[in-house]
Amino acid sequence: MTKLINCAVILAAGRGIRMRPLTDKIPKAMAPYKGSTLIANSIDKIKPFFNNIFVTVGYKGEVLAKHVINNGATSVINTEGKGNAWWLYNSKINKFNEPLCVFTCDNIIDTDYEKLIYEYNALEKPYCMLVPTNPISGLEGDYIFTDENKIVTKLSIVEKSKIYCSGIQILNPSMINKYTKKVDDFNKIWNQLILLKQLKISSLLPDYWYAIDNLEQLKFVNES
Repeated sequence: MTKLINCAVILAAGRGIRMRPLTDKIPKAMAPYKGSTLIANSIDKIKPFFNNIFVTVGYKGEVLAKHVINNGATSVINTEGKGNAWWLYNSKINKFNEPLCVFTCDNIIDTDYEKLIYEYNALEKPYCMLVPTNPISGLEGDYIFTDENKIVTKLSIVEKSKIYCSGIQILNPSMINKYTKKVDDFNKIWNQLILLKQLKISSLLPDYWYAIDNLEQLKFVNES
């Protein structure tokens, strides 16, 4: 089949402190999930839609890199000791003048990627488009506030709205590098894009979404 987007990035470099003692032995991305791992499940779900899948690695990066390459990732980006957006300015991806889909390894998501791409194009290819989801009790997130044109006006972890970030975003690395100051955290990028009116949201929410941040949540998704 024809792939929808050339490249995707899965963010998987985190330490996973809240998932100790499991993550004392393995990276969070390799937490067991239904006979596989969180990261292998993510790769399996998205690889039909993307030509290349990059994975950021940090904590226990060597073992994680081997695992994701064996499970179909194209390449890894070493971001050990860096922020979650460091790679966007400091890897070869920074010159990509095309849409790039970004995921986080600890989210389990089912969505219609073809409709997401259509939405991105319909919004006139903003520098970044966030994919929102409905808040779930017990799961933290950045609440999203927008105007009538789907332009994000504010993000807040305190003030609540009807939607918050799902962990999926479609962005253009070249445009972000051209028009924003180099930072290493996505919240700092989003704040710059809000001022530029280049942070928008999709009206399409995932069919299923759940975030795993502790062992209790991991147990829940494995038993559901």
